[in-house]
Amino acid sequence: MTEPNKTKKVFFHTLGCKLNFAETSYLGKMLIEKGYEKTKEEKQADIYIINTCSVTDVADHKCRQAVAHLHRQNPDARIIVTGCYAQLKPDEIIKLPGVDLVLGINEKLDIDKYVEEIESGNENHIQHTETQDIKDFYPSRSYDDRTRCFLKVQDGCDYYCTYCTIPYARGKSRSGSIEDIIKETHKAVEEGAKEVVITGVNIGDFGRGHGVKFIDLIKELEKTDGIDRYRISSIEPNLLSDEIIEFVSKSDKFAPHFHIPLQSGSNDVLKLMGRRYKRELFQHKIELIKQMIPNAFIGVDVIVGTRGETPEFFEDSKNFIESLPISQLHVFSYSERAGTKALQIPYIVSADEKKRRSAELHEISERKIKDFYQSHQGQKATVLWENTNKNGYMFGFTENYIRVTTPYDKTLVNTFQAVELGEFSDDKILSLKVKP
Repeated sequence: MTEPNKTKKVFFHTLGCKLNFAETSYLGKMLIEKGYEKTKEEKQADIYIINTCSVTDVADHKCRQAVAHLHRQNPDARIIVTGCYAQLKPDEIIKLPGVDLVLGINEKLDIDKYVEEIESGNENHIQHTETQDIKDFYPSRSYDDRTRCFLKVQDGCDYYCTYCTIPYARGKSRSGSIEDIIKETHKAVEEGAKEVVITGVNIGDFGRGHGVKFIDLIKELEKTDGIDRYRISSIEPNLLSDEIIEFVSKSDKFAPHFHIPLQSGSNDVLKLMGRRYKRELFQHKIELIKQMIPNAFIGVDVIVGTRGETPEFFEDSKNFIESLPISQLHVFSYSERAGTKALQIPYIVSADEKKRRSAELHEISERKIKDFYQSHQGQKATVLWENTNKNGYMFGFTENYIRVTTPYDKTLVNTFQAVELGEFSDDKILSLKVKP
């Protein structure tokens, strides 16, 4: 096996969730340590690595588009495709023009070895472990953003919701030990991170195989020196225990910020989806958060147009969502996925109707986030400033996820600043400006 060319440049293209972006960052660090150079210039790359998502048909299509686009940019460059789409449909991807290597989920984190192999001439092949045979957990964290670190604490899912392919792509739920996660956190501190976002496929299921629970992990993280702020990423409502909510309400480090997937506000649709809760439980969680942490930001995932979502069920769902004291909706249109049980449900929602329903929920979301921001005008908060410079302005987030902007000042990057929240700006991101 030949030594890698120290001047070879690698371009990463990532699709999908925050977990994918954290893993891409980890892959980049591995290759840098092997002597490769990351580049943001597509045409300069010698190797393209595409980390894919497969939540929807649109995600699959974006992967195929990315392969075609990058192959046009530099036909001589190697193309490696990995991620969920690569795990589910490796035989389909390897046939795409320009693809040299397809890596499954289990092989992704050994990418340095496989890059060296294709550099040695071993190309146009698949490295893939069947999903049911994936048992190991590989911790990873993001490196690209010194301010915020995405820390992977769990992978896989055992829920098998009727519309979802993630368990078939990511495998069974598994996680690292608390000790290993703490070690990764210490490394993030050494690299300068001020905020850690705890992420995974189903993080509330943390601890499987280790005899511990997610609450045990966050209690230990609270004790870790050097990190001033933690955020909990998406967590299932049935796994968001009252104890977790109470802990966050009293914590000095865990942000008053929750991201909770509802998916539908209709109990009939939740049953068709195979979700493990009813809307009454979801409502209890929201009300308890607002009771114990009045300033908490609550983001909610909703899917519209799933099979079986009749007009009556959608109206029921919409009215329930409207009644909740949440901050923002993340609205997704249902996408048919081969092999899922949802395909057995006879009632189909048309594309036009999905679009209409999505627009209605987006309008509700716009009103709710404006109400949330307005309720905080004039209040004091703490912002962690990021490095992005957009037209002379920089941005940051408060502890409860309000996006704030101020004139760019390099000395503020990766620092916390106490601010008083001012008026809305007119741009589409609904940011608030810091009063001088």
